[in-house]
Amino acid sequence: MPTPSAAQTPDSEPVPPPDVVRRAKAGDVAAFETLYREHSPRVYALCLRLTGGTEAEASELMQDVFIRAWRGLPGFRGDSAFSSWLHRLTVNAMLESARSEKRRVARVLPMEDPDSIGAAAVSESPDLQVDLERAIASLPEGARMAFVLHEIEGYQHDEIAAQLGIAAGTVKAQLHRARKLLIRALDK
Repeated sequence: MPTPSAAQTPDSEPVPPPDVVRRAKAGDVAAFETLYREHSPRVYALCLRLTGGTEAEASELMQDVFIRAWRGLPGFRGDSAFSSWLHRLTVNAMLESARSEKRRVARVLPMEDPDSIGAAAVSESPDLQVDLERAIASLPEGARMAFVLHEIEGYQHDEIAAQLGIAAGTVKAQLHRARKLLIRALDK
């Protein structure tokens, strides 16, 4: 059920009244808390998918996103919906985190077979949804990000390519790889 201060879009996504965003931009902590309460479940779900299902990493990423949102809110012009701006902040925070982690791992660990990095075992489960979430979490990072952004979040190939800073053909290849790995994981 929506909070009294929020309207709903046809897809049940909360839309804060413009005055809440305006007050939060002006530094009103209570208004920002309202935005946090309305948007944190969706941001957390996206963080959980982008991090591969790791709750601790998803929580940390979500905290980082809302810190960035608080700091960046004065620059929010309102050209897009607040939820779209927050979604973009989430994807950017994940990409930055992934790049930092990749650099750290490259300095610390010897290079392994690139196809095996990030792959985790998928356990048997009677619930297909749980199996699918685990299979998605087990995908290598590039394939997982392309899959989540395309199949779950609904972005087009060229939009994903622009967000990830890669060619659209690479996105298509990553999606193909993700689908192939998911089929293999779910057939077990």
